[in-house]
Amino acid sequence: MATIQAFIRTTTKKTNSVNVRFRLRDGRKVQLFHKSELEVNPELWDDNKQAIKAKVIYPALERKIFNDAVNERKKLIDDIYSKQLVKEDLTSDWLELEIDKAINPGKYISEEEANQTESFFDCFDEFLSKRKLSTVRINNFKVIKRALQRYELYKAYMRKPVKLTLDTLTSNTLRDIEDFMRNEHKIFVEFPDIYTEIPEKRTPQMRGQNTINDIFTKLRTFYLWAIEAGKTANNPFKGYAVEECVYGTPYYISIDERNQLYQADLSKRPPLAVQRDIFVFQCLIGCRVGDLYKMTKANIMGDAIEYVPRKTKEGRPVTVRVPLNATAKEILNRYPDGSKLLPFISEQKYNASIKDMFRLAGLTRMVTIINPTTREEEKKPLNELASSHLARRCFVGNLYKQVKDPNLVGSLSGHKEGSKAFARYREIDDDMKKELVNLLM
Repeated sequence: MATIQAFIRTTTKKTNSVNVRFRLRDGRKVQLFHKSELEVNPELWDDNKQAIKAKVIYPALERKIFNDAVNERKKLIDDIYSKQLVKEDLTSDWLELEIDKAINPGKYISEEEANQTESFFDCFDEFLSKRKLSTVRINNFKVIKRALQRYELYKAYMRKPVKLTLDTLTSNTLRDIEDFMRNEHKIFVEFPDIYTEIPEKRTPQMRGQNTINDIFTKLRTFYLWAIEAGKTANNPFKGYAVEECVYGTPYYISIDERNQLYQADLSKRPPLAVQRDIFVFQCLIGCRVGDLYKMTKANIMGDAIEYVPRKTKEGRPVTVRVPLNATAKEILNRYPDGSKLLPFISEQKYNASIKDMFRLAGLTRMVTIINPTTREEEKKPLNELASSHLARRCFVGNLYKQVKDPNLVGSLSGHKEGSKAFARYREIDDDMKKELVNLLM
């Protein structure tokens, strides 16, 4: 049985770094050597344990990465050697070549094979160019692409290189990618160079399970496209189940609360009063903020507003027509200038303004939510949670409470038929539950 030892060679010349070497012995006839790229300060090396000394001050994570790399190299050498049936004529040069092939397989692909092989990320780009996706969804997929590129870099930093390919990606690879995605906010701190090479506009934050689920749902969509396009026959998702997202019961403001906001005295904050009007208008037509910001005066058709929701543009475009009530018309008449429907500011500032106006209007009741990261129940004041999407919820929730017909409400809100969103709205109102119970009397 072969034994593999890690060791270093030192000279009389003082140095801060030497390469870790490996010796494979199998009886008296076989002795092979390998000089690795792994480097260590000779004063930190423990010959007996073949690792960094336990009783020296050294960063814990770097110690683990280095020691793991030494053990991984031993395992690689053993795997390469054990596959050889005839071992007597093997040389150290042969071992060096086989190790380099294993670590850097791309160096040994012929030019013809390289031309025929489409890279994982080239295929990903082709998917984005050929699928009918909104700009927002394309950007979401690009975020995933960059995260996968950082995953490859991270594995290289960990001296466990991984090359993503359509044919070789497995369910175990997906689980390893999931672990990376879940801990990327920590990895960013330990390996900032990765994020210098493949940056993001925002530093990585802790991802909740719903976010992880969304990432892998999108990645699965890409893989199914690749299979259908004949790019690969491999489907790693056969052994990897994407969890269902978990949401809390949706909260929304009542009509009385919406009116309380509309009637609040914001005369000392004129810019905030303008954004208050925009929010109330959004409550009255129920569109997503992205659709609202694209509207111009041309969207007004008589006594109604018409638009094509951005989400439906990916499939069969549907025109939504929402009649304008007296309050909505009043708000529009207040801002007649310009081609835009209303005086919009950036979405970020709009959301900040919403929180501010809720506080000043006294809309601070406590709301029970599910923390998206921990999935634990939390209670927060309404003004801290308020955002532009709350206007859409206000529209949908109050309409659904009155008519309880998801298809009718969906025709006004732009929800597609059979939307799962309405299943959540069925849980939200005590009055609706009382009405049902009263049917038993």
